[in-house]
Amino acid sequence: MHFDNLFEVMSLYRTILMETRRYPKTKCRPGFRNGFNAGLCRKAGVLILILFALLPLGLSAQTESPGSPWKQIDEGLFTAEFSLPKPGFSEFRVTVIRIDPRYYAFKLLCASENDREKKTVREWCRKFNLVAAVNSGMYQEDGITSVGYMRNFSHINNPRLGKDRTILAFNPATSDVPEIQIIDRECQDFNVLRRKYLTFVQSIRMISCDQQNVWNQQAAKWSTLAIGTDEGGKVLLMFGRSPSSVHDFIEVILSLPLSLTSAMYLEGGPQASLYLKTGNTTLERYGTWEANFKDDDSLQIPLPIPNVIGIVRKDSQATADPGKGK
Repeated sequence: MHFDNLFEVMSLYRTILMETRRYPKTKCRPGFRNGFNAGLCRKAGVLILILFALLPLGLSAQTESPGSPWKQIDEGLFTAEFSLPKPGFSEFRVTVIRIDPRYYAFKLLCASENDREKKTVREWCRKFNLVAAVNSGMYQEDGITSVGYMRNFSHINNPRLGKDRTILAFNPATSDVPEIQIIDRECQDFNVLRRKYLTFVQSIRMISCDQQNVWNQQAAKWSTLAIGTDEGGKVLLMFGRSPSSVHDFIEVILSLPLSLTSAMYLEGGPQASLYLKTGNTTLERYGTWEANFKDDDSLQIPLPIPNVIGIVRKDSQATADPGKGK
């Protein structure tokens, strides 16, 4: 069942309001039974149950407003597909997942912490009950160790803090910081902030503190995966399958209605992976090099990767994965 609007749901709500206003002294509690009031209690109770049962159906997969590119998948979870003209392609497509940290917790999962076994992003999601996941940055030739600093609670994948200027931080250890943020070492003091979080992923900065493209132009082109934050504190997972220079990809995402405040490069080429599965919605994106690109998306090959950033709903976190929220 699906509602194109909320009129049916709201009519139920108005019925409850009208009845309770007509009989303001009516109290529905165990043991209260007398004639019409008992019937009203039963009626109101049924209507309330129906209302709460129908709200998810009425609101699921709805856009924020007419003309909005955002499609609501669940409370606090939206997706958008942007298509832009680009020479050499029928269209340049960017997939974005927008996540509200009030409803979703972020997890770092590493092969170095889980039997040293690489998995496709889909396999990571299925094994650890993740709603969505992406690469958590590039990795070294050993196939396990992150290029940049990477720590998850007491587990350290790479202890070396490299030269890259951005660090994704989540799992706060104190209450005076956001649940998740991208720390920019050009304008923030990481030595102070590193004591306030328990999970860190270091990678390459894409935009400056004043939202300017900082990536030099290059000839090489590939699919690009990035993570960002917006003005409202929400997290954006951004995937451009159409091969482009990273500089051009940044120009594209800065031009989109994303209200970006920060962005960090995660991965490029065939290893770039994005997966989301919840309810009736599945998104699966895999990258490529320019030479192998097919504009119709007919060739997408999932590759095993060692480290992922995933999300779980906060109301299911306790049963989904025991142990320190890792």
